[in-house]
Amino acid sequence: MVTSLHIPRLVIAAPSSGSGKTTVATGLMAAFSERGLAVSPHKAGPDYIDPGYHALATGRPGRNLDAFLCGPELVAPLFAHGAAGCDLAIVEGVMGLYDGAAGRGELASTAQVAKLLRAPVVLVVDASSQSRSVAALVHGFASFDPQVRLGGVILNKVGSDRHEAMLREALEEAGMPVLGVLRRAPQVAAPSRHLGLVPVAERRTDALSSVAALADQVRAGCDLEALMALARTAPPLACEAWSPERALFSEAGRNPAPPAFGARGLEGGGAAPVIAVAGGPAFTFSYAEHAELLTAAGAQVVTFDPLRDEALPDATTGLVIGGGFPEVYAPELAANAPLREAVAGFAAAGGPVAAECAGLLYLARSLDGKPMCGVLDADARMSERLTLGYREAVAVSDSALAATGTRLRGHEFHRTVIEPGAGAAPAWGFTHPERRVEGFVQRGVHASYLHTHWAAEPSVALRFAEAAARAR
Repeated sequence: MVTSLHIPRLVIAAPSSGSGKTTVATGLMAAFSERGLAVSPHKAGPDYIDPGYHALATGRPGRNLDAFLCGPELVAPLFAHGAAGCDLAIVEGVMGLYDGAAGRGELASTAQVAKLLRAPVVLVVDASSQSRSVAALVHGFASFDPQVRLGGVILNKVGSDRHEAMLREALEEAGMPVLGVLRRAPQVAAPSRHLGLVPVAERRTDALSSVAALADQVRAGCDLEALMALARTAPPLACEAWSPERALFSEAGRNPAPPAFGARGLEGGGAAPVIAVAGGPAFTFSYAEHAELLTAAGAQVVTFDPLRDEALPDATTGLVIGGGFPEVYAPELAANAPLREAVAGFAAAGGPVAAECAGLLYLARSLDGKPMCGVLDADARMSERLTLGYREAVAVSDSALAATGTRLRGHEFHRTVIEPGAGAAPAWGFTHPERRVEGFVQRGVHASYLHTHWAAEPSVALRFAEAAARAR
């Protein structure tokens, strides 16, 4: 049922990466949360790391809105699902405001997300090397697409009172409100490495301090009342909120033998199948909707930490090993031989395993010379080359995750290589931007570099939950 969702909302964008979007978005989330507001945090694009900081700032799951991975038609429903019952929603953009999937126009850009959500945009401008030119820059972004409503600017990395005065004067002439001014403050920056910020799970205590410092900085430098007033100008959003249960029932309707949903488990009742999901510092990349879909399908989702736990959770019948940074923790993962052996035994027995990127590396024979689980006859190592970009893929082998012919859009983001890159039965065939096969399907294992968002194709979650139920 289509409903009218009237939630104040803002999109925090920038002319380019590195302008301070994460600083401002996370600081605003924390500052408004400290006022007692229920703040719904969102991130445009496929990134997993920023939502961890958003979750820390708000106490709610950070959720991604990616028009390439999920399709433009799901952006508003997924937003409504995450923002239900909240007082304010803040969406952090990706790259520059108008940057999207290569060669696809506005697809997957922050601008497209803002238009789909009918949300006002606040532009965060790195003003460190300009004065009056800021007005020309902002004018260009405001006029480029008349359907994007630029409601104001937050100036970042301002050097002095005089610098601020020149910037304000220029923007006043251009008719653009200045909603905040932030001075250079390197002490609040989060540490980075080869794939971006260090995830919250690896530095939780320091991350809490960083988020608190961001809130202080934003509270001192931004006009929170004006920002909230701008957020309230967002019109009602008419859409049906996404629901994992409804998504799965829709899939079951296309299935000739629909499963029995609910707490009794799939296919014939009994205890719910236990699906173990890797977590902890080495495996931090996941979309909240994946666990929600598996739970809605009747599975019990249990998290375990491959760095510390020496056994899989009791009664595990399905195993999900998502993305993260196993290359950073290769010695510690190698040292946990009991768990590596347990994973290898589970896979050898035909248990269903869904592994993405970091999970692929963990299932390999070795990573940078350190022994891993040995499920796959392949070896992985760090590389100087960054592999990054959206992919269009089709399943080329039947697996516990996807039937042959299943089409998904995904994202690759890694600085490692695995040799060979595909097994005798590959997981995916890429159809765009280049044609190649990738990944491994053997017994119950589906392992690949490709990150996918299951809300786009709930059949994969349903299929995996059914495989776990059969394994039970």
